[in-house]
Amino acid sequence: MNATGYAPLLFSPYDYRIHEDPYPTYARLRDEAPVYRNEELDFWALSRYQDVAAAFRDSKRLSSANGVSLDPSAWGPHAHKTMSFLALDDPRHARLRSLVSRGFTLRRVSQLEPRIRQLARQHLTRAAGPREFDFVADFAGKFPMDVISELVGVPEADRDHLRALADTVMHRDDNLFDVPQAAMEASLHLVGYYAGMLAERRRQPTGDLTTALMNADIDGDRLTDDEIIGFLFLMVVAGNETTTKLLANAVYWGWRHPDQLAKPFADPGRVPDWVEETLRYDTSSQMIARSVAAEFSAHGVTVPAGARILLLLGAANRDPRAFPEPDVYDLDRQRDVTPQIASFGFGPHFCLGAHLARLEARVALTEFVTHVAGYEIDAGQARRVHSSNVRGFTSLPVRVVLAGRGQGRCAAAGESP
Repeated sequence: MNATGYAPLLFSPYDYRIHEDPYPTYARLRDEAPVYRNEELDFWALSRYQDVAAAFRDSKRLSSANGVSLDPSAWGPHAHKTMSFLALDDPRHARLRSLVSRGFTLRRVSQLEPRIRQLARQHLTRAAGPREFDFVADFAGKFPMDVISELVGVPEADRDHLRALADTVMHRDDNLFDVPQAAMEASLHLVGYYAGMLAERRRQPTGDLTTALMNADIDGDRLTDDEIIGFLFLMVVAGNETTTKLLANAVYWGWRHPDQLAKPFADPGRVPDWVEETLRYDTSSQMIARSVAAEFSAHGVTVPAGARILLLLGAANRDPRAFPEPDVYDLDRQRDVTPQIASFGFGPHFCLGAHLARLEARVALTEFVTHVAGYEIDAGQARRVHSSNVRGFTSLPVRVVLAGRGQGRCAAAGESP
């Protein structure tokens, strides 16, 4: 305790206690230290919605050129090799993002919806057949990887291996403030795999995204092999991981709030509201790092040039200055009168994969409420991921009642199946 009678305000993205529940600490950061300084780990943090949104849009003073994670091995001018355009500033960022967008189009993603639905149905039917399964290991972890693999052209036989590598890349050991050796080795394996796949496309083009990226052209400017591999790495690590966590977070928080869960179970047309409220209430991407290119001041505090700063998306989404009753999980929230959620960023670095993530979540959860009449979670056996910037579960055991079995939607109404 300090002289005020309160525990000292300490925040570290590597703290397992933060991984379990960061939101009380976020509330204190917003109120007590909206521009927070961690001397030991040498970073600053912004937690209020207005500050986070403005920081995303201020690419002149806040640079992405050193990457988006504080992990020492992932921080520096080499970060773009695995984080693609996320770790670049304009004009290099604009060039690479424009070229990638020529292949990774809204139309290409939308045309994949029937196949996405088929994959969701296949995985869910297989997982839910025994009625007891791990929602992450048996469904949410496999489905997004299959979607991305379909998109980029990874053979079905290789997908479980790539998902295991992606999980290893994201895991962080307790009290370790850098990328573990296992994660670095997994990253090298992923890069090597995509290099081989790209070489194969050079020999024999197909109709997948990898080939489209290879052929993307703006006035004779094309993506290099390293740039394509960097984007594919970003897709499998960032895109797959965050969607996996989004799906499990939605199922978990729905179960914790049966009155809200009853809405999409009664009307599957409410699934998009379930997705959006989960993205706001407990976003899988909790924070993004920036380097300070030019000194700036906020709330009476000056942040020097050369500093590292975290933009706390999870804290911004729970800021009462932006969202009424932010700690309430409410699918009826009036989103047309509240600000844009921070989960996908803002401005020139707004997430290029936001449409795909929302589409995957909408399709998967619609299949879930159609296939399942109700469910219970074994919260005592649930396990959270330990990552410096991603929040969610590595294991979420569920027991379901299948629809059409005469059981009724018991768990959706808050009863045990």
